[in-house]
Amino acid sequence: MRKDTFALGMLRRREIVLPSLRGLLLLALAAAGCGRLILTHIQPFLALQQPRFGEILVVEGWIPDYALRQALAAFRSHHYETLLTTGGPLPQGMVFSSYGTYAQYAARTLQEWGMSADSLRAVPSPDVGRDRTYQEALSVAEWLRANGKRYTSLDLVSFSTHARRSRMLYGMALGESIRVGVYAPRDLEYDPRAWWKTSNGVRRVTDEVVAYLYAKLLFRPGL
Repeated sequence: MRKDTFALGMLRRREIVLPSLRGLLLLALAAAGCGRLILTHIQPFLALQQPRFGEILVVEGWIPDYALRQALAAFRSHHYETLLTTGGPLPQGMVFSSYGTYAQYAARTLQEWGMSADSLRAVPSPDVGRDRTYQEALSVAEWLRANGKRYTSLDLVSFSTHARRSRMLYGMALGESIRVGVYAPRDLEYDPRAWWKTSNGVRRVTDEVVAYLYAKLLFRPGL
């Protein structure tokens, strides 16, 4: 009778179950199907389009000019009360650094495109090394409190795959009393239906997957 232990009792035998060739083929097909599902659904999952048409439109000031134009069109077509631009300090040494912050730069650009200053407010945020979107959301929350009016909902204009994470962080900063909707203007540097075919698409989608998972699973306000 074969012993279960050998080599002076330091090793032991155990029966293991391995897939057959048919099983391996089925596993490979299942993996391929899951991979394809992820490829086709992850980009629209991150680039969430879900506006609520509230009273306030918040625009992240760092978005490209064509996305900023879409934000202006949304403001005009859906009759928001006020548009807030957000963002921290601009990089030094750039031709537009004199504007100070992304919030002020975006606000000035919107005015140059014909938006009335009466409906526009720049809400700059301080310079931070991490969690910039959350810090911008805190600045918006502070502006809303200082304004003295009770708001029940607002919409956020983020950019492409950044949209879902931005909405989540704004929801954390603003609390349950304010519903947050979101627009996600398309990134024109890649085809969202085949993002894996270009380096820009792969880099931006994968970077945002990592950032979203961090914000969802590890980020804790105040830490």
